[in-house]
Amino acid sequence: MKTKLLFLISFFSFALSFSQTKITGKVTFKNKGIGQINVTLKETYDGATTDPDGNFFFETSEKGNHILTFVHPKYNEIQKPILIEDKDISVNAELKEQINEIDAVVISAGSIEASDRKRATALLTPIDIYTTAGADGQISSALTYLPGVQKVGETEGLFVRGGTGTETKIFMDGSLINNYFSSSVPGIAGRDRFNTSLFKGNIFSSGGYSALYGQALSGALMLESVDLPDQSSYDFGVSPIFLSGSFQKLGENKNHSYGASLGYSNLGLMQEVFNFNTDFIDAPRGFNGDANFRIKTRSGGFLKYYGMFDTNKMGVKTESLEPGYNFALVRLKGENTYHNLSFKQKFGKYLFNTSASYSYNQSDLNFSTETNQTESEKTELLNDGNYINFKAVIDRKINKISALRGGFELNYANEKLNFGEVNKNYRDLISSGFVETDLGFSNNLSAKIGVRAENSSYLNKNNLAPRFALAYRLAKDWTTSFAYGLFFQNPESKYINSSADLGFQKSQHYIFQVQRSTEGRSLRFEAFYKKYDELIKTQNIVPNSSQNQQVQTAFNNNGNGFAKGLEVFWRDKKTFENIDYWISYSFLDSKRDFLNYPVSLKPNFAAEHTLSVVAKRFIPEWKTGVNLSYTYAKGRPYYDIVTQNDVNVIRNEGRLKDYNALNLSFNYLPNIGKKDSKAFTIFVLSISNVLGNKNVYGYNFSQNGNQSSAVVPPVNTFVFVGMFISFGVDKTQDAINNNL
Repeated sequence: MKTKLLFLISFFSFALSFSQTKITGKVTFKNKGIGQINVTLKETYDGATTDPDGNFFFETSEKGNHILTFVHPKYNEIQKPILIEDKDISVNAELKEQINEIDAVVISAGSIEASDRKRATALLTPIDIYTTAGADGQISSALTYLPGVQKVGETEGLFVRGGTGTETKIFMDGSLINNYFSSSVPGIAGRDRFNTSLFKGNIFSSGGYSALYGQALSGALMLESVDLPDQSSYDFGVSPIFLSGSFQKLGENKNHSYGASLGYSNLGLMQEVFNFNTDFIDAPRGFNGDANFRIKTRSGGFLKYYGMFDTNKMGVKTESLEPGYNFALVRLKGENTYHNLSFKQKFGKYLFNTSASYSYNQSDLNFSTETNQTESEKTELLNDGNYINFKAVIDRKINKISALRGGFELNYANEKLNFGEVNKNYRDLISSGFVETDLGFSNNLSAKIGVRAENSSYLNKNNLAPRFALAYRLAKDWTTSFAYGLFFQNPESKYINSSADLGFQKSQHYIFQVQRSTEGRSLRFEAFYKKYDELIKTQNIVPNSSQNQQVQTAFNNNGNGFAKGLEVFWRDKKTFENIDYWISYSFLDSKRDFLNYPVSLKPNFAAEHTLSVVAKRFIPEWKTGVNLSYTYAKGRPYYDIVTQNDVNVIRNEGRLKDYNALNLSFNYLPNIGKKDSKAFTIFVLSISNVLGNKNVYGYNFSQNGNQSSAVVPPVNTFVFVGMFISFGVDKTQDAINNNL
């Protein structure tokens, strides 16, 4: 232990010992400063992005003759030679508008990237998410308006291309988030527990993702947290549902910051106003808080910490489907916490990234019945989980468009579950190693080749997952991509309730994409095929005194399946003045023989056709933003499957009605046009499912299968009003520019 501590002390002392040279300057176009220009010291990781006035600043430990590059998709790249000695340097650049091809093709098959300025497939920003009607400011909800993501309202998770919600994993600064969603009760989905404004961008991969990430059969969402804020600020939010407050304090030398937030939510008042479908005996309520600090070292390294906690409670009462009692009741108490620490530092031509996270999740569900206003004894389902994740990556840039990276990851889980006669303590350590290279053969051809290896201590098995992608430029604005990869995932621990000999589940991805990107417009076609093997098979167990609550237990890996489809995405900010809109369509053909399915069936979470339309307009003279979204999904299948004589059988099946939802929201910004305003205020009005469509998510069945009840949203139409005030930061231009 002492040796490791001395190594870490020496490591950070070495990192902080570099002599730094400050490089500053201004980038202009037609004598006007321009922001979002990537300024980089060629063949290094040193650089910065210009602010809205075109100014930039960064420090470097490099010495001698170097090339400073200025890059933006809209402008021609400029390279300027500089000599770095022991004194600060000032370099200015005047850019010219881009009229030629971009410098290199980027691998993009299977992924949609947001706020990653180095990729041409940038689609969603945090402001996009906040202004998407019906998304409720949640990243996961906003992604359902993009191709490949299914609209599944009864349970949390990202359901991607015929995969379950748990087959897509979410990462923060490279580290796995094991409890991204809040605890939930059956039939009501948990919400995002992470504030969207915490992240400066995200990369959403609906398949064929990098070898740096694993344990996900379908996709990966990689979130990148913000760096140092531009200045100190204080924020306050109020609505009939919640109260929130936060602050961010930037140090005087602008090399460190810290902040915190608190929030409280309660749906009780809205339950009195609206006609809810769900009878909440305890209105959903929660309390949350977070804290962060960020430090930029003198040697150019960056240290980030983020920690949060969240509690939520609710109680639900439903009419009983069983004879002998009138109602079934379930009460929830959930507690979650998450901590993330990350550090990155450049050493010569190498970039070192490391991150560690700890998650704790407790879900306490109590089931009971009520007869003649008398409640029975409660049956408790208690689940405690502790999770630790550590990842280290070394990246070496070979040239401008080629790089080599490798590293390892450790993911430890310790879960306890108590429910009736089912009591277990599940422990697993997944050790992973990976290596990957980006190869730029020319400005028109590039490839990504990688491999990932994993070992599970619980399964006592290994896997090896090669991955490959190729991109080629067809014409000035047209590119095409192909991706292939193997992906492995452990069985979900909730199904491991016996000593069955289980192994990794496996999927193979084949993805072909054609994309056209021009200023203000993006068109994308993508075809995919996924093959599933070694999926787990389960049987139902009904513990004693469980009020019909079932436990599925895995007994082998003989499951299989496939998913294939076609997706189209079109986004346009140019055709109509002051209007930004996008249209996405997904066709999905999928079948699976897994879990308790007796034969190969269309999954009950997969819709064959999904169409989404999102439109946004900001009206300056009204100081108002108007946002509209619409989603259609063909009715999903539903099944009533039970275990009889150790054999799974279908007692009832059918298809749900088609899903339709039209959402509308308004943002009013009264401070626009006011000079020297000390506060930036936004008033929000949001109406979900304006037309009041009575959507159905599925059906619950009685033990004998003769009675059923629909699983529906807690409320058909919901109205939200709120006010958000920010002191210290004028966000007017962000609100306007990101709605145009």
